[in-house]
Amino acid sequence: MQRLFERLHSVSHADTRLLVNFQNTLWRPSLSLARVMGLKASQPQNSWLASSDVLNLVRLAGWSPVSRHGRILIPFHCLGLGSLVNRWLGPLLQWFCLTIFLVARREVPGIRPPLSVSVVIPARNEAGNIAAAVARTPDMGAGIELIFVEGHSRDETWAEIQRVAAANPQRKIITLQQSGRGKGDAVRTGFTVATGDVLMILDADLTMPPEELPKFYEVIASGRADFANGVRLVYPMDEKAMQFLNLCANKAFGLIFTWLLGQPVKDTLCGTKVITRAHYNRIATNRVYFGDFDPFGDFDLLFGAAKQNLKIADVPIRYRERTYGTTNIQRWRHGWLLLRMVLFAARKLKFV
Repeated sequence: MQRLFERLHSVSHADTRLLVNFQNTLWRPSLSLARVMGLKASQPQNSWLASSDVLNLVRLAGWSPVSRHGRILIPFHCLGLGSLVNRWLGPLLQWFCLTIFLVARREVPGIRPPLSVSVVIPARNEAGNIAAAVARTPDMGAGIELIFVEGHSRDETWAEIQRVAAANPQRKIITLQQSGRGKGDAVRTGFTVATGDVLMILDADLTMPPEELPKFYEVIASGRADFANGVRLVYPMDEKAMQFLNLCANKAFGLIFTWLLGQPVKDTLCGTKVITRAHYNRIATNRVYFGDFDPFGDFDLLFGAAKQNLKIADVPIRYRERTYGTTNIQRWRHGWLLLRMVLFAARKLKFV
């Protein structure tokens, strides 16, 4: 099996996904009994491999696991109950499912050429942070462009963006005003005009320090992952950076999304997310599957990445307290909206 996985490299490329389907070893006694009773056709001797064995063989052959999903609790019709149980209970009891699907991507070793970067900065009522965003964002790769997308501010944000752009002619700064509403629309507006190989989102409140963006670039440029997701829940954060109830909600959403996406995602609501433009275009092309449901933009990207079998990597950052303005998040209204989006995604990704 290891040799087979190794030989598949000759007919694959960086965006190839290897899909391995194998039987759960928990079912071995039941299937052996079914064969003795004549309820299952006999077959040649085969290997019964645990998930850990398959994961190890895949890694030894130069493949990196992306996600793992269990399917099929009842492998027969059962008067119509089989389909219902497999669809609605199977995703909840994955460790007991008969078949396991493992998705893996090629590991691409070696030195890669530098990539250009586009940093999209949605800004609403953030006049006091614009100059710092430009001054503190470091150069990366083959060069960067900063794309400010102003969104119906009540303060002087748009005027400040124009002033700072004019005061920094040495940097490539693009300024836009969104016609729609919400951060998600602002991000999509910025990504539409971006020319960089790598697309980054930086919240204008600067609670995610811009100085940490090179860590995200290295994850993507090295090929270790297809999607770099910021995580605020690893290092100690500033005392007033996140309220306790928000912290609990973020941890809960992290657990739910790890189950939903089939790969670890510790923090879904960190505003910094990084992806190549090529992979983003694939997500945008297939956005019709989920529809325009996400005003924040975080879930649109995460769900789209999972649907495209992109490897997601959590990148821990130090979360800082806001120094200007107030948050645009409304805890209860937006919390209820987030929960509805989770249920929507479960229907599209798990209960299918």
